[in-house]
Amino acid sequence: MIFFWIKESFKLIGRAKSSFFLSLVSMSISLALISASVFSINFSNYLQNKLKRSININVFLNDTVTKEDINNLKKKIKNEKFVYSIRYIDKKKAAELFIKDTGEDFRKLIDYNPLPASFEVSLKSKYVTQNFIKNVVKKLSSFRGVDEVSLKYDYIYKLISYLDRIKNYIFFFALVIFFISLYIVYSTILLVINSKYTELNTMKLVGAKLSTIKMPIILNGFFIGVFSTVILLVIGYMFVYFLSDYLPIKELLRFENKISLIFLLILGPIIGLVVSIVSLRKITLKF
Repeated sequence: MIFFWIKESFKLIGRAKSSFFLSLVSMSISLALISASVFSINFSNYLQNKLKRSININVFLNDTVTKEDINNLKKKIKNEKFVYSIRYIDKKKAAELFIKDTGEDFRKLIDYNPLPASFEVSLKSKYVTQNFIKNVVKKLSSFRGVDEVSLKYDYIYKLISYLDRIKNYIFFFALVIFFISLYIVYSTILLVINSKYTELNTMKLVGAKLSTIKMPIILNGFFIGVFSTVILLVIGYMFVYFLSDYLPIKELLRFENKISLIFLLILGPIIGLVVSIVSLRKITLKF
């Protein structure tokens, strides 16, 4: 029976080429737009994480701290749950960085180095929020041997806030596109059903089962989803091939993003199945 349903679904494709082509194009465009939205959200997340990790907290140390104090403090800071990385900058390195950044060599004016040693601490991205950072600064300031904690993040935090807003707009756009795609496929399948109305009534007259009438059309919707996904894969492959040198593809295809990729691959067939079943809900054996 399954082979009969599949055979009949392909016959439907052959007999309603224009409707099938319209459904295929509309589904492919919808999936492409949804995929573009998901990719944009993932890329926005990637940029956010990168920006958050670029926020460094400078922990300046007292000149009286010993080497042992520095090692103990480094271990203590590193063990904090919010720390992503930590780098020690001694007084000599601090002077080199100052001269490099400002172009001014203070050593020509004074015979000692006034710059303190410090730790450069970057945070894990999930902890980079305005309120939490204030708590981090307060906690680091309380450590023994710390003279001052400096942080300038206002500009980057504004960028992160903008990315959050953009991501919300993209998510809303993806949701709208999803419902539009459902409606387009639903309308197209209704056209197919209406065009086969006489044929469906004939099948009822000869005593065909309801499953025999519905299943070929449902499978037709499923195959539309499958073919649309294949088209999406081809477009996606071309996208990766031509833009892999310009975009962090490996970062964007991490585990959590691969889940969304798998979702996109099964979305087409799911839409085709669900919409076909809903479109056929009024089809009964009654005349």
